[in-house]
Amino acid sequence: MGLTMYVVLLFSLSFHEAAHAWAALRLGDDTALREGRISLNPVVHIDPIGTVLLPFLMFLTSGSPLFGWAKPTPYNPANFRRDRSLARGHVTVAGAGPISNLILAVLFTAVLFVCIRAGLIRTNADPLLILLVKGVQINVLLGLFNLVPLPPLDGSKVASFGLPRSMADAYDRVIQPYGGYILLILFATGALSFVLGPLTDLLTSVLLAMAT
Repeated sequence: MGLTMYVVLLFSLSFHEAAHAWAALRLGDDTALREGRISLNPVVHIDPIGTVLLPFLMFLTSGSPLFGWAKPTPYNPANFRRDRSLARGHVTVAGAGPISNLILAVLFTAVLFVCIRAGLIRTNADPLLILLVKGVQINVLLGLFNLVPLPPLDGSKVASFGLPRSMADAYDRVIQPYGGYILLILFATGALSFVLGPLTDLLTSVLLAMAT
């Protein structure tokens, strides 16, 4: 079970980072492409802590390596096409990661739907069922978590460049210097799970209900 979840996590993180790289390339920046980051090969995206150590510790403590992160995908906004605003480019690249995970959750749901109707899944202990359900769960969690508007998460760039300028300036003054600390406090106290948990459970339940 733990190994299955880790494989799904690695694939989902790779998909997430490749989406950032692909979005940047579509906007005219080939920085990530030149570093080989438009790839589903997890080796090019591995972060020693987020992709190896943290999932391993979660496996040891709970048997469920549900969460992690990969090496940030580099991009250079100076290379964006001139027909796109700089702010829109930042939002597009930042938002591509979490959106890709939500799309992946829907794709896992669709595959689960087909497999059930085709009779490929016969029991609740079927390994294929476990893999597909974990695929839905992990990608919903990654998608929603990365949309939290606190650095260094993708949601912080979406907020910083997507809000009206006056609101964005206020956000940057307050959140950018302290956002990382706020995120750590929310994570350590369980407040983040308190907020995201119900949303994650709701969206996951809706998708699984659609599949079954």
